[in-house]
Amino acid sequence: MRRTEQRQGLRMLKLRDVLSRWEASSLSQLEAAELLGMSERTFRRWVRRYEADGDAGLSDGRLGRRSGRAVPVDRAMEVARLYRDRYQGFTAKHFHEYLVRDHGFRWGYSWTKRFLQSRGLIDKAPRRGAHRRKRPRRPMVGMMLHQDGSSHPWLVDHGPLDLIVTMDDATSTIYSVFLVEEEGTMSSFQGLIETIAAHGLPCSLYTDRGSHYWYTPEAGGKVSKTQPTQVGRALEQLGIEHIPAYSPEARGRSERMFRTLQGRLPKDLALAGITGIEAANAWLRDVWLVRHNERFAVKPAEAGSAFVTVPEAQWRDILCVQEERTVAPDNTVSWHGKRLQIPAHPSRAHFVRAKVRVHDYVDGSMAIFHGPRCLARWTPERERERDDPPPPTITQAA
Repeated sequence: MRRTEQRQGLRMLKLRDVLSRWEASSLSQLEAAELLGMSERTFRRWVRRYEADGDAGLSDGRLGRRSGRAVPVDRAMEVARLYRDRYQGFTAKHFHEYLVRDHGFRWGYSWTKRFLQSRGLIDKAPRRGAHRRKRPRRPMVGMMLHQDGSSHPWLVDHGPLDLIVTMDDATSTIYSVFLVEEEGTMSSFQGLIETIAAHGLPCSLYTDRGSHYWYTPEAGGKVSKTQPTQVGRALEQLGIEHIPAYSPEARGRSERMFRTLQGRLPKDLALAGITGIEAANAWLRDVWLVRHNERFAVKPAEAGSAFVTVPEAQWRDILCVQEERTVAPDNTVSWHGKRLQIPAHPSRAHFVRAKVRVHDYVDGSMAIFHGPRCLARWTPERERERDDPPPPTITQAA
């Protein structure tokens, strides 16, 4: 209030000075109006007020009066109560979005932020450091995807989980998001499968140098381009360029996105009453993903898409763990403590000592290949297509 009174006093001094100069005929009405930053008509109105009421006519009549656009006191108290009782810990912007969407609040975000700060409910943001130029986005969707995981206590009363996100560089649109106990090869395949099934093959994938993405001969050194991991092998087979990041700053877009998610998503999940991983993943897929992309995705610089749509048959048997095995004398294959019995096949009597590939898929199914030929498929439910060969018998190794 003291600052307002000071500004009012300075304003009145300036008005008196210009009015006295106009009365002394050293200024015309037009010149006086320009000095005061108003129109000539408004200046004449102030002259009439001064002549009628003296200094009192120069005071701002709005002082002390509540603005007609101000937030009513009862709504302001409701905002404070909602924040304390239901949205404690939300950022001002996150809280304001819920106010508008769920509580019919029609005033702006700036008021919400200032009000919460004035009540001591949130702290003022620290001053930002020196500006750093961001890497330009790819101009078209599908040109580059980011895939990364973030370990965080995403669920109430649950330890840290890994949130796996696959995101487009051009728009920050998230194509795949889910929680797993631990990030790894299978979670990477799952994110790629969900993205490719819905949109097609991208041009490139940008990741950190985690051991499931890259083999690094020397800690902190360059990745090996000649010793691919399972993920690297699959990307190479699909013709997707794999790009390693050598610093957190290089993955700035992913890092900023995860900071936003860590500030918002745990509160959204808690507000929805979700505590289990399976329920959380269903809610992320069916509810949250569309809402998040509507709020945060941006328009690409260029129209069109760099995704290449391909049938599932071209990537289904690539996006999986593949390992070579030698068939034992009993026509079985060893796989992680189990024996997979190869069934009879019309192409030959047996496959003893033959080199075969075991495919381990994200959904828990498996297959055995001899060259391009699939010898058998197995699913957890032991179901198969009508034309598939009989599934292998799986027994515990002795």
